[in-house]
Formats: sequence, C-alpha cells, structure tokens
Amino acid sequence: MASESSFDVVSKVDRQEVDNALNQATKEIAQRYDFKGVGASIAWSGETIVMTANSSERVLAVLDVFETKLIRRGISLKSLDTGEKEPKASGKEYRLEATVKQGLSSEDAKKIAKIVRDEGPKGVKTQITGDELRVSAKSRDDLQTVIAVLKGADLDVALQFVNYR
Repeated sequence: MASESSFDVVSKVDRQEVDNALNQATKEIAQRYDFKGVGASIAWSGETIVMTANSSERVLAVLDVFETKLIRRGISLKSLDTGEKEPKASGKEYRLEATVKQGLSSEDAKKIAKIVRDEGPKGVKTQITGDELRVSAKSRDDLQTVIAVLKGADLDVALQFVNYR
C-alpha cells in the first residue's frame, strides 16, 4: 500500500522580519528630506503598527516606505492589514494603524479547500486543523499541481506551503 504524501497550507509571518523592515523604515524616515519637520514616525503599539505625520499624504508616504521595506524582506503585502487605508485626524496629527495578519481564518481555509476540490486533481483530500489546512494525496505530482493552483488563485491572504512529506 502506497503511503500518502501531504503538506500544510499556512499563513504565517516572521515577526523578526517585520521588526527589521520597521526599523529600516524608521531610519529612512529620519533621514529623508521630505519627512523633515512633519512629525512623521512609525512604531509598534502593542500588536499594531502606528504611522503618524502632520498630513494624510505624509502618513501614506510613511506607509509606502514601510511597504517597500516589507517587500525587500520577502514579506507579502497581503499579510499587512491597514483597514480602509484612510488616515484619521486626531488633533494636529494624522494616524494610520496597520496589523500583521497571522494564521488562516476558517472562512479562508474553507475557500482554499473549495478551490482544491474544484480545480485540483481528483483524490486530493483537505483537512482544516486550527489555523492551517492539511492537503494530502497518494501522488506527490498531485500535491505539486495543488500548490500551482493555489499560487495562481487570487486570494487575499499570503500562503506558505510547509511540512511537505
């Protein structure tokens, strides 16, 4: 009897890489001429990242710098949730808060399982466990096909494929 091969579909972000990107963005904001005197800053506040400046355009520019640093560090922008991307005015400063999404929500896991069932090869099984999705099949080629299908799918979460055995 042939043993089954499997892999897990997860959505995890390395917190240290996000920290590194945030530190690089902080240095660039401190050095850039167009950020002088506008009170621009970016920092952690608990589990959220808070960007502030004296105008909404400058806050969006801070966000753009941070997103550039995340891309350079290999972190998908799908894992950064900025809400409606509209800075809120509080007094004389504008604030924008962003969070880093970790794990697959049950709706996303169900959506991914449906894509695997509909577009993947026959005989591929999916199982939702917590915030990850286990995909198993008798053939490793079928698993490679599923990975290709999921990479091509237009999902609003960043996916990683781990524990391939």
